[in-house]
Amino acid sequence: MNEVPLTLAISRYDHVEDLTAGRIVPEGIRLTCLSLPIEEIFFRFLKYREWDVSEISFAKYASLISQGDRSLTAIPVFPSRIFRHSSIYVRRDGPVRTPQDLAGKRIGLPEWAQTAAVYSRGLLAHQYGIDLAGIAWIQAGVNEPGRAEKVALDLPPGVRLTPAPTKSLNRMLVEGEVDAILSAHAPDCFEDGHPNIARLFEDYMTVEAEYYRATGIFPIMHVIALKRAAVEAHPWIAMNLFKAFEEAKQRSVARALEVTAPRFPIPWCFEHTRQAQQLFGRDHWPYGVDANRTTLEAFLQYAHEQGVCHRRLAPEDLFPEQVLSRVRV
Repeated sequence: MNEVPLTLAISRYDHVEDLTAGRIVPEGIRLTCLSLPIEEIFFRFLKYREWDVSEISFAKYASLISQGDRSLTAIPVFPSRIFRHSSIYVRRDGPVRTPQDLAGKRIGLPEWAQTAAVYSRGLLAHQYGIDLAGIAWIQAGVNEPGRAEKVALDLPPGVRLTPAPTKSLNRMLVEGEVDAILSAHAPDCFEDGHPNIARLFEDYMTVEAEYYRATGIFPIMHVIALKRAAVEAHPWIAMNLFKAFEEAKQRSVARALEVTAPRFPIPWCFEHTRQAQQLFGRDHWPYGVDANRTTLEAFLQYAHEQGVCHRRLAPEDLFPEQVLSRVRV
């Protein structure tokens, strides 16, 4: 009777399934869960704030915080993480063969403030020494025209970003209007097996593992945001939700490690999980600030350098104080 009612919108992930299915109940909270496509979740929450708790683009959330928007806060739960070497697409007959070849080229992206693009530009600048101001950047929808930025930008001097509202990145890459695209969502031409479209890093898993060993960065794509008014009214809901997400993740990892009767239709799933733990550590998908400080600080540096964040943030600026530390026994 006294539970706080909250509505959560989040994509389908095994590591949140026990929470969204009601097998884990965050103490003191009556949770209604919506499962929607990720692009729809972002659009509806950023534009209309239709629910109380939401999976959200990490870049857009950080950008809003940097601009003084206090309507949201977040807990350091990161449902989506993926390296972004694999999200750079090029033409096989084009001028780009290596990362260094991207210097001075025409590159398309769906939004400058897309989290994946922040990481991709960050690794181009910091790992490969490419001057981002020397590139002609084109912003357009991946497969459909009409996509636009969702947050205000503060682009650094010299950076050229041209919207192409009547075009799609997919068509521009196929027709050679751009030399490459950076996109979390693969373009249709790649998904459909176009013979002239490829990833820049075809052996991306090897490259990404080497990148992690060298930098300690495991890119965070999404974060769990809450309406700040709800947290101010009930400060304890932040940590109670965090604990529920953590328990759901731990149960998912236990399923992935199951040898007797594998829980996922992925051959050697348990061995892939063990190998991930050897590379990333026993908690290979960590939540919390301290366990992710290297990644958080790198991302916030990139986002500020690229004009996604309007001021340099520290990880502690993103989350309420009550989730920055945990009780120790």
